[in-house]
Amino acid sequence: MIFKRSLSSIFSCFIISAVLIFSSQQAEAQNITKDYKISVQWQAVQNNYEGKSQSLSVLNIINESSEDLPANGWTLYFNYSGEFPKPDSRGLTISFVNGDLYKIEPNAASDGISAGAKIDFQLISLGNIENVTQSPQGFYLVISGTPDKVIPVKCTYLDPSPAFLNSLPASKTWMDPAYVYSKNQDVQDIEASQLPLIFPSPLAYKSMNGAYTINGNSTISTDPAFAKEAGYLVEELGKLLNIKPLIKRNISNGIVLRRDPEIATEGYELSVSDKGIVIAASTPAGAFYGIQSLKSLIPPLSWRSKQNSIILQAVEVKDKPRFGYRSFMLDVARNFQTKEQILKILDLMSLYKLNVFHFHFSEDEGWRVEIPSLPELTQVGSVRAHTIDHKNNIQPAFASGGIANQMPGSGHLSRKEFIEVLKYAAARHIQVIPEIESPGHARAAIKAMESRYEKLMKAGKPVEANRYRLIDPLDKSQYRSVQGWKDNVMDVALPSVYNFIEKVTDDLILMYKEAGAPLKTIHYGGDEVPAKVWEKSPAYLKLKSTNPEIKSTDDLWYYYYGKINAMAKKRGLFVSGWEEAGMRKTILDGKPHYIANPDFADDHFQLHVWNNVIGWGAEDLAYKLANSGYKVVLSPVSNQYFDLAYNSSYYEPGYKWGGMVDVDKPFYFIPYDFLKNVKEDGQGRPIKNLDQTKMIRLTDYGKTNIVGLQGLLWSENNVSKERLEYMMLPKILGLAERAWTQEPEWAVGEYSILNDLYYKNSWSQFVNRVGKRELPRLTYYNGGFSYRIPEPGLKLRDGKVYANIQLPGLEIRYTRDGSDPTAGSAIYDSPVAEKGKFRFAAFDVSGRRGRIVEVENK
Repeated sequence: MIFKRSLSSIFSCFIISAVLIFSSQQAEAQNITKDYKISVQWQAVQNNYEGKSQSLSVLNIINESSEDLPANGWTLYFNYSGEFPKPDSRGLTISFVNGDLYKIEPNAASDGISAGAKIDFQLISLGNIENVTQSPQGFYLVISGTPDKVIPVKCTYLDPSPAFLNSLPASKTWMDPAYVYSKNQDVQDIEASQLPLIFPSPLAYKSMNGAYTINGNSTISTDPAFAKEAGYLVEELGKLLNIKPLIKRNISNGIVLRRDPEIATEGYELSVSDKGIVIAASTPAGAFYGIQSLKSLIPPLSWRSKQNSIILQAVEVKDKPRFGYRSFMLDVARNFQTKEQILKILDLMSLYKLNVFHFHFSEDEGWRVEIPSLPELTQVGSVRAHTIDHKNNIQPAFASGGIANQMPGSGHLSRKEFIEVLKYAAARHIQVIPEIESPGHARAAIKAMESRYEKLMKAGKPVEANRYRLIDPLDKSQYRSVQGWKDNVMDVALPSVYNFIEKVTDDLILMYKEAGAPLKTIHYGGDEVPAKVWEKSPAYLKLKSTNPEIKSTDDLWYYYYGKINAMAKKRGLFVSGWEEAGMRKTILDGKPHYIANPDFADDHFQLHVWNNVIGWGAEDLAYKLANSGYKVVLSPVSNQYFDLAYNSSYYEPGYKWGGMVDVDKPFYFIPYDFLKNVKEDGQGRPIKNLDQTKMIRLTDYGKTNIVGLQGLLWSENNVSKERLEYMMLPKILGLAERAWTQEPEWAVGEYSILNDLYYKNSWSQFVNRVGKRELPRLTYYNGGFSYRIPEPGLKLRDGKVYANIQLPGLEIRYTRDGSDPTAGSAIYDSPVAEKGKFRFAAFDVSGRRGRIVEVENK
């Protein structure tokens, strides 16, 4: 009996190969003009190379032209998250530029690349290669004589050898179909007719006898307070029906939106009978969520095409959310997403009753919202391309390549588009929280303001040139951020930094006012400022000599957030930030030690706490901060970082530094006692009982400071909208369930009871609802979503092949002849007794396929 993972033959970059044209300077030197065509191939070769924690891969640099490539005068750039301890190979040298940008150049031993030949350049990098994400990307070539000219280079990714794949720990787990089968065994297949029809799970739900039919003759009557929600319902039903229902006043049948002041703020009651539909709520938000539950009752495939009528099951529902803050954070800074895609995500959020959109629009690698008072922020900071001076754009990152104005590396929302996003969100009762990353993660803003400075200095306006400058060029401090940047931190000792923050804040406030959208807080960043920053800043040294509260660079942190807090309060805002914004460094037993900073705890500082990586020692940080008085949004990397890989398979994209996150992680998260239900460490290794003896528990007072939950999708690897949707779905469904639904029975009591209830009841029902109702709906909802389709698990037993799936409702199909399964292949409905090699895959209702797995039944 042999199991093996099927291999896709080639992964290709979305970068088009091009012709290399040498500069006139080089042509004159050689007295010829030549055209060159260059491409590269990359392949992972060996982990633990030379017995060390390092890996070996090979980059084939191929000269596809009819002319020899010279021995010098060219540079090959690419992006990679890692380090190369041995930079020289085959006459070439690799060196670090900044961020994740590297370059390969010929050295003295180079003799060029002959026409039609290739160089096998060995890349030795720190750490092991564990999945497809850990590969060099974004190749382009620059000729020394024309440093501003970019030549894109095609990159092809070759499959690793079977020996390499078999050496991975995942070859015995998630790359083994038998292991996947074992993980799916706890899932019971539940008849669709036995499943609750509303998602997320309501507080009280009862299926009744009878049904109601909505058609073009249906009418909608509403309390005046819910007029906007009634109009929204008309438009939503208009997407499904050939004739839209009409809004009429003072009718008692049809669809009625009724105001009931006794119902909780975001709560609602929904009644469907053969006489009509009644949605009762005390607020427009509650009425809106009642409408979402009404949509949830609609048969999932209704979104595939318009119809004359829709039949709804009779139900009685009473519902309200557990948390008032149910958030999704989207990073569009590292890789951009269009306005249309953002609106699509807002629609998805509203369907599942999420009410906060944390908009991460500024970063080292991009500034994505137009700020009219500072146009350089998008003129320079939203454009990634090759540069030698950063005057017109910032450098490439995350496979964006060297050419300017190409998605997703380049792009931004205009003022008009951002206002449209705000209006769209407000109509769906979603609060948009903008994030101005500061003082770290600010390189795009820094370079944009330096461009502004140079332009105004040339115009003879030195005062205006310095007004919003974010760095002091005389600061010789040397540092490197976690992401590899050596110039990405604002100098918070400069008064001009506060001019900048105030100006951006004021422009954002004006846009919110024009949109009629609420703005209660702005997120001002606050994470991952590296050591040694500001140490040699003249502004810091001057401030230190005049301000007795500034004794070290550590004190600049409290100084900065004190001034930001005062500025925000003047504008009627409170400050949000990452957890570091509420931390203070002190000394314990002679070593640096971080505690909750008492300065801001009683000032409604709202902290988004992400760092709970299992094994790093800060697992209880969110609870410490909440117990100390800080308002906390639980944003844990362990359960709610959607950019992390679904599992450890080599073929599963995403990062792994904080573990792996599948749909189960946000679903089984226990907000008030999450450590009780930790199943894996930060490396994805199973753990049964986490040692909590030195960890802080959440007090009853601390519980009052937990404002809600947040799922986060960072965008380093979201090179397309399809990849974004793949990483987001179905994970966001687990978040929606946990943020809305009351505490489940399985989350209370001892661990053994928890597991028994969880697997027998809650988990099976959840994945059946996802697979049989929500994914079919999302296949067509709002144009359809490219959610992840898991691969089947396979097991050989008694001479037969057994298959199962994590999400019942997806079809499993297979072939016997070695061909790839298609939507027309045989459906798996019982164990297969035939002998031979089989290829299995899961399909959604549209025929879209997930990954293929193989099994040989001998």
